[in-house]
Amino acid sequence: MIYEAVSQGIRISVEVEYIPPEDDLPATSRRQRAYVWAYHIIIDNERGDRVQLKTRHWTIMDGLGRVEIVEGDGVVGQQPILEPQESYSYSSGCPLPTPSGSMSGYYMFEDENGKPLKVTIPTFSLDLPEARRILN
Repeated sequence: MIYEAVSQGIRISVEVEYIPPEDDLPATSRRQRAYVWAYHIIIDNERGDRVQLKTRHWTIMDGLGRVEIVEGDGVVGQQPILEPQESYSYSSGCPLPTPSGSMSGYYMFEDENGKPLKVTIPTFSLDLPEARRILN
């Protein structure tokens, strides 16, 4: 499933992948292991001007409704500049103590004149592959 949102002329597409535990871990380690998802993001600049991703803001909620806020500069150590009609993609991960949850948030971009642009990241569900997809 691909989640998408467009705001400020920038399209954010997200695909999520559950990462199963490694079978060679002892049973006690598998029970203590967090549930882990990888998420793959494509950022498309559909505007007519150059933009730069400056910061990220994530709201991560586990299946019990506990919330963690993650903020920082750029993504995966970069603050990419996107020319008009250019794309940037990256992958990252999210561990949770529960078998379901969700992530949402926004990126702060600047246009070529230094004007800030708040760009929505679509809310996406973190569920085990056999689970019904629900947004917590």
